[in-house]
Amino acid sequence: MNQLAQKIKELARAYTHDTVGIRRHIHAHPELSFEEHNTAAYVEQVLQSYGLETTRMAATGVVALIKGRNPESKTIALRADLDALPITEQNSVDYKSKNEGVMHACGHDVHTASLLGAARILQDLHHEFEGTVKLVFQPGEEKFPGGASVMIKEGVLQQPAPAGIIGQHVFPMLPAGKVGFRSGMYMASADEIYITVKGKGGHAALPELNVDPVLITSHLIVALQQVVSRHASPKVPTVLSFGKVEALGATNVIPNEVKVEGTFRTMDEVWRKEAHRRIRLLAEGLCESMGGSCDIDIKFGYPFLKNDPDLTGRAREAAALYLGAESVVDLDLWMGAEDFAYYSQEVAACFYRLGTRNDERGITSGVHTPTFDIDEAALETGIGLMAWIAVQELEAKTA
Repeated sequence: MNQLAQKIKELARAYTHDTVGIRRHIHAHPELSFEEHNTAAYVEQVLQSYGLETTRMAATGVVALIKGRNPESKTIALRADLDALPITEQNSVDYKSKNEGVMHACGHDVHTASLLGAARILQDLHHEFEGTVKLVFQPGEEKFPGGASVMIKEGVLQQPAPAGIIGQHVFPMLPAGKVGFRSGMYMASADEIYITVKGKGGHAALPELNVDPVLITSHLIVALQQVVSRHASPKVPTVLSFGKVEALGATNVIPNEVKVEGTFRTMDEVWRKEAHRRIRLLAEGLCESMGGSCDIDIKFGYPFLKNDPDLTGRAREAAALYLGAESVVDLDLWMGAEDFAYYSQEVAACFYRLGTRNDERGITSGVHTPTFDIDEAALETGIGLMAWIAVQELEAKTA
């Protein structure tokens, strides 16, 4: 390991305690998407304490630059997200959420704290590398249209324009101290589907006088699965799921309408649009054939996330050098979605996973659950590795 990597390791070890404190503060004061006013102010305060100037974007987003020698030579961006989820925390810890019904259940507190820790390391060492590191703390990852899309529209990928962007995300399936990478397509696009099936309600004992939207809906949910099973290529990962059906009838009451909500996910933008067309066509045709009708609204969500092969390959090599090859694993495709995907559609991107699990201590809950937590030993890995990958990428000779 070279001398700079060793310095980063030593600083990561030295700053872990403070980073844990930052993470716990953010965890205890979560804010929902696009409402991260106090979180953004706290991030600004911490960055300014490092001697960095900050800029606001997208109202609650924060951007800062760490300038090394010859800062115009190359820029690499590092991204973290700030928002929390509408979940009531069930952990019994000192840093439990103080905001009732809001919780950092997806690890964004970890992402923000890790980037702040990496920023401190990079600022300490800014005379030892060339180029500029752009720090991007974005709002609203958990809510459409996604804070990344807003930040991009407001110019976060300009002045200076990064050659690539790197994001890190907690992964409770992987033990703390390990990280995971995947080159190429990694995470799915995510669209929301809202269907209102309309019929003619009435007494359940007189079905001949009604057009039963509950029956139509039951046929529709089953029939829509053929969009995936008979129209999607087996080579393209595709998921169509419905998680909410609302009829509001009774044992003896057939309602006038039924509302259905679901999600469509895939990893091919051409097929994505074709699937939307087929979902609409099938839904409208089936409802009409059974005497009813439907209104269908498909909200176009996040695109699929693609990791640039060259950037991801270099980042993986950097991680193996920094942590040891045994601590770096290959990831499978993931049908979850992330608004980091917007960046990956605009610039070379690498989105990797930070292990946070500890079976011995019972830290095993998944993200988006009220008992999610992390082994905070992962923060030493998170702050050091992100700083190291950034420095290595600034030094990389790319076309």
